[in-house]
Amino acid sequence: MGESITEGTILNWLVQEGEAFEEGDILVEVGTDKVDNEVPAPVAGVMSKHLFTDGDVVEIGSVIAQFEESDGTVKTAAGPKSSNANQAVKKDLIVDKQPKSLKASSKATTVSNSYVNQDLFVSPLIDSMARKHHISYEELARIPATGHEGRLRKSDVVNYINEGRPFQFAQAVSNEPDPTAYRIPQLKLDKGTGTIIKMDRMRSMIADHMVYSKHTSPHVTAYVEADLTDLVNWRNKNKASFQEKHGERLTFTPLFVDAVARAIKEYPNINASVDGSNIIVKENINVGMATALPSGNLIVPVVKNADQKSLQEIAADVNRMANLARENKLGGDDIKGGTFTISNVGTFGSLMGTPIINQPEVAILATGIIKKRAEVITIDGVDSIEIRSMMMLSLSFDHRVVDGFLGGSFLKQVALNLEAAPDKDFLKKT
Repeated sequence: MGESITEGTILNWLVQEGEAFEEGDILVEVGTDKVDNEVPAPVAGVMSKHLFTDGDVVEIGSVIAQFEESDGTVKTAAGPKSSNANQAVKKDLIVDKQPKSLKASSKATTVSNSYVNQDLFVSPLIDSMARKHHISYEELARIPATGHEGRLRKSDVVNYINEGRPFQFAQAVSNEPDPTAYRIPQLKLDKGTGTIIKMDRMRSMIADHMVYSKHTSPHVTAYVEADLTDLVNWRNKNKASFQEKHGERLTFTPLFVDAVARAIKEYPNINASVDGSNIIVKENINVGMATALPSGNLIVPVVKNADQKSLQEIAADVNRMANLARENKLGGDDIKGGTFTISNVGTFGSLMGTPIINQPEVAILATGIIKKRAEVITIDGVDSIEIRSMMMLSLSFDHRVVDGFLGGSFLKQVALNLEAAPDKDFLKKT
């Protein structure tokens, strides 16, 4: 299902209970927050039972269906073959991952204004949600649980978060109330009236990821302006011959990806992620490009090993994945492994932007619209006013591990790469 995926949604069962199928037939479509996946049959058989229905959200590791093989061999989902070779065998579609049961901290019993679940059961899904939103087990123990035997359900946690996490700042107290303790204001905001549009699955996941990123990374944004006149003129002069020679359209995106990859080589610490108190500087330079889907949602296909590819190869990757995105046909491999992301806000006419970091990366670059305007140019000590093609670049970076020097130096290097792109060394890459 891809990196960091903890759950999927059953979109559509293509083989119903009692129906036969051949090896390789698509049994079910499963959707995640990134892409939709088709699950093929590992062998021929007959579908015995669906354990989940369309629309159900299922955590990774759950059995979703059972089927019987039709080739006469006998196997088990986990274990040795049976000696009886004349009967069909029931198999599970499963990936092992077991839930865990945890006791709530005894400190939770001292928190006022909430009930406490003393025998808190935390499934992998709930554990993942708690980690994402930085909810402690003490806080989990105060969430009203509606599941079987007092178990927390996903909807319980979602409702609690939507209510503003009323127990997030609750503290252990003595018998005497602390007059200085922080209390969450009980705000009743007027949300107005109008047409109600329910978020689709991907938009809901995007919302969660954006809130998580802002909560996790202290965002700082730096800006720089680049003179792309020479680059624009070079592209206009060469785009027709480039397409004729290589069969690929030469948009600005491959040029941006190339400039970023070369800047990362100069400043590798921007190509990193955070793991607790450790900084992981990535070996590969995989540049993601935020891309709009027909639904209006965003997805980030990744150009792998961009620093090792020619402009022709980068353009081929960019064009292929942009076409697949428009057709909603991106695969799992296309969107995983990114180490740095570019968001081309200029595509929509924006002068510049302040993008949110694509976790677990530590920086994201926004490229604004390329706009002609009058600029003061100094040549041989003489100032003159000329029409130049200018673009604003903005870099949002994680101030936990990226300071102003690294962020500013990297951003300036990207601008210099773009301004100096049409030189002899660059032309060799085409």
